[in-house]
Amino acid sequence: MPTTHEELIQKYIAGCLSHDKESQYALFKHFHSYAMGICRRYARNSDEASDILSESFLKVFNHITKYDTTKPFKSWISKIITNTAIDYYRASLRFSPQEYVENHEDKGNEADIYSKLAYDDLLVLVRELSPAYQTVFNLYAIDGYNHHEIADLLGITVGTSKANLHKARKKLQERLQEYVRTTATQVNKGQEDVSKR
Repeated sequence: MPTTHEELIQKYIAGCLSHDKESQYALFKHFHSYAMGICRRYARNSDEASDILSESFLKVFNHITKYDTTKPFKSWISKIITNTAIDYYRASLRFSPQEYVENHEDKGNEADIYSKLAYDDLLVLVRELSPAYQTVFNLYAIDGYNHHEIADLLGITVGTSKANLHKARKKLQERLQEYVRTTATQVNKGQEDVSKR
């Protein structure tokens, strides 16, 4: 009888609990693309994404005994990767002086604002943000943390979290407008070239 997807993951986990290298490799291979997607959101480049990925899986294997089998493994591994990415940047993050920005509202749905971009295009724009803005934006807009949770995770105030999100959105919107203008210019130029033939 064929093994289901969940049964396969549980088999890998059981092997990892016994420190079986083949099971560890199989689990790594199974979740590699998913995990790398998270790492790429937080990393400044491919090398950093790979470092975060390696460190994350090392933590997964070292702490797999703490995994609660009644909960989805994907959620557990996602949390480890996100926390590893935060740890990776915590030492290097340089937040601007703490400011209270209670007036900054969380306007609009992020999916609507950035729907014009393909995922990889948005990823490029997010990577251009400073580490502080990038991390807060990812945690809030993509991973769904609220400002109180972000403040606890990063050791900052709620006001600083809101300020960094506001500034990140502003910079992304400026870059998005520039991206749309550039793309429109390229499309128009392409159409003019076609019409001249």
